[in-house]
Amino acid sequence: MTPAVERLERTDDGPLVAIVIPCFQVARHIAGVIRSIPRRYRMIICVDDGSRDGTAEAIANVADPRVTLIRHARNLGVGGAMKTGYMEAMRRGAEICVKMDGDGQMSGEHLDELVTPLSQGVADYAKGNRFVDLRALRRMPRGRLVGNALLSFASKLASGYWNMLDVNNGFTAVQTAVLRRMDFERLSDRYFFETSVLIELNILRSAVVDVEMPARYDDEQSSLRIARVLFTFPGLLLRGLLRRVYWRYLIEDFGVASVCVLTGVPVMAFGVTFGVMHWIESIRTGMAATPGTVFVAALPVIIGFQLLLTALLLDVVSSSACKRHRETPVA
Repeated sequence: MTPAVERLERTDDGPLVAIVIPCFQVARHIAGVIRSIPRRYRMIICVDDGSRDGTAEAIANVADPRVTLIRHARNLGVGGAMKTGYMEAMRRGAEICVKMDGDGQMSGEHLDELVTPLSQGVADYAKGNRFVDLRALRRMPRGRLVGNALLSFASKLASGYWNMLDVNNGFTAVQTAVLRRMDFERLSDRYFFETSVLIELNILRSAVVDVEMPARYDDEQSSLRIARVLFTFPGLLLRGLLRRVYWRYLIEDFGVASVCVLTGVPVMAFGVTFGVMHWIESIRTGMAATPGTVFVAALPVIIGFQLLLTALLLDVVSSSACKRHRETPVA
């Protein structure tokens, strides 16, 4: 049940920040996560997403007056929990919303670094980056490291934020003003949530910043399964890519990249189709295709590929993501 809305006022310390924590089966970790959040952060919204291990009770036992607990009767997924948390934060007057997982991989000691680019007006969205600190990478399980690298590349292609290293990191901060411009129906309810947010941010031309943020790996168990990624993410990534290309390059900003895509796709498709048809015909008749036939099939494929490659390079150049590193104290 959602409690009555209590709006907090902005203080001289900066914008009002809401820490939104999606919680599913994290009874062992959630208390430590809440206690790690500095006292200056006055709004913590925990969304218990249908947990059956006593997560809600563990949150209540912390007895922190900053915490608002919202319970889902059934599991909606991390995206569904975040939508609920974001809407509650906006109702309470938050100016910045932070997503912080409840499994103990993220520490409140890094909140200032994540929020600062937004409070200073440098970015609309900040995302943690675990891939800069080599010591953190050594602690990351090898399978998870490889999987994150591959998934990050595919997510870069779909989202258009090519300069980001850890696209699928869930430690994020976003300006509420940007959230209000988003269509929440377009955001995924499940594990594709972070990437779907980036796709919408790119369509809105939002500035995104990368913040070095070492992750911690203890005894938590990830609920993301390899089979689920292999069978669901490719389709979601392709759909997200097509949606972004449509809005960015065909509706909002029709330019050179748009011409390259609109020309390259049909030209390459013609070459592939023509070549496959004559290859099948050669197999059926036992007669090799003539050099001219091969040339007519290969040339459109080469030209189409070059046009699409040019569009890709233009997309990389236009990426509005930037990197931000922590200052290293002088010994």
